[in-house]
Amino acid sequence: MKKIQLKYILPIVIPLFILLLPVTSFGIAQMTLVEQRIIAIFVMATLCWILEPIPIYATSVLIIVLELLLVSDKGLWFTQVASPDLGHLISYQMIMATFASPIIMLFLGGFFLAIAATKYRLDVNLARVLLKPFGRNPKFVMLGLMIITAIFSMFMSNTATTAMMLSILTPVIALFSKKDLGRVAFALSVPVAANIGGIGTPIGTPPNAVALKYLTAENSISFAGWMAFGVPFVVVMLFIAWLLLTTLFPATIKEINLNIKGRFLKTPKAITVYITFVVTILLWLMGGVHGMNAYVVAMIPVAVFSMFKIITKEDLKKISWDVLWLVSGGIALGVGLDKSGFAANAINAIPFADFHPLLLIVGASVLCLLMANFMSHTASANLLLPLVAALGASMHSLLPYGGEVVLILAVTFAASLGMSLPISTPPNALAYASGHVETKQMAKVGIALGIIGLLITYAMLYLLNKISFIG
Repeated sequence: MKKIQLKYILPIVIPLFILLLPVTSFGIAQMTLVEQRIIAIFVMATLCWILEPIPIYATSVLIIVLELLLVSDKGLWFTQVASPDLGHLISYQMIMATFASPIIMLFLGGFFLAIAATKYRLDVNLARVLLKPFGRNPKFVMLGLMIITAIFSMFMSNTATTAMMLSILTPVIALFSKKDLGRVAFALSVPVAANIGGIGTPIGTPPNAVALKYLTAENSISFAGWMAFGVPFVVVMLFIAWLLLTTLFPATIKEINLNIKGRFLKTPKAITVYITFVVTILLWLMGGVHGMNAYVVAMIPVAVFSMFKIITKEDLKKISWDVLWLVSGGIALGVGLDKSGFAANAINAIPFADFHPLLLIVGASVLCLLMANFMSHTASANLLLPLVAALGASMHSLLPYGGEVVLILAVTFAASLGMSLPISTPPNALAYASGHVETKQMAKVGIALGIIGLLITYAMLYLLNKISFIG
């Protein structure tokens, strides 16, 4: 009972307590009332995302509404009373623009592609064709499943990809006896591959989209540029995950038959989906040739599928609107921390210059990995990336190691590597719900991949910085 009460009380009481404190008690020089309100909103968001008294997407909506009411130039009248301690109010247009941020449009385009691919069986038919070369050996069939899952998760929702692949996998898992550990390996292979695969592209998982918000101007990364280091990372991690699963959970049966029935549709709408899918991906990869960025290209499938009635009003209900709300709330939180001046002041108040840059990169990414195992990956990225971006921008000593780009990417990758528990990520929850995996088995694989993944992240970012892919 106490836990239930605290779950609802803490997100209200602690922020209110922060609002009632004198601004001088925070230990930050020239703290303003606007910054104090942003701190209260940040703490409220943190507690709500961790304790989940309300849905996590609702927390994001609440962030935007509270910023509009308390720190915008069109908020409640008593929040704008002239005072030397008031600080700079944030434009209400800037806060509301987070609902239609280019990042949101990028994800919307990805959702349209995913829904169309599922509706016209492009995903299942690609899986059927691409899995043929892997034969019937359980080890190689599992490798094929992981590769296909990772590829799909680069362009589709990790949750939708996992749900689709687990449904394909159901008759295969039925071939294993209850004591055969191969059953566990196959059940875990799909969520692991989905979590890893999402790292490969900017639209693969929400934390990537959150990171793009802070990778602008001279630090901007194109769609193809992201894939230049994201895909090699996915390839290496997939191979390690495959070796880990086959070693920890060896299969006793020697041969399995993955029977996926179906054929490519040849209707005009299906052909339109195929062409649009290929053209969109090619345009994403060739941004330097045609001049359009990934956000503009993402609107093409939205327009095409809507115009030809490939995506209908009923299909729109299947879009993961909660993810879009969640990302927009994170962007709004970053806007508040930045434009209020709190992020820069907080960074300046702490002697980060005395810390070694590598210690900061490791510390921030390890913290994100720990958080991502117990709360939403997107929520973890939303909380840390605004502060990390401000930290990276303010630290000249980081520049030899790739500057804020390395710091942001290390934290972003760490967010997607949190997969030790059923609650860590929706793909994990789906695999656990299948009844074939125990929590301790998932934790064993997740912890190992998280640690290995961080080490590979550090090594790859260092190498890519040396050969001028980033920074």
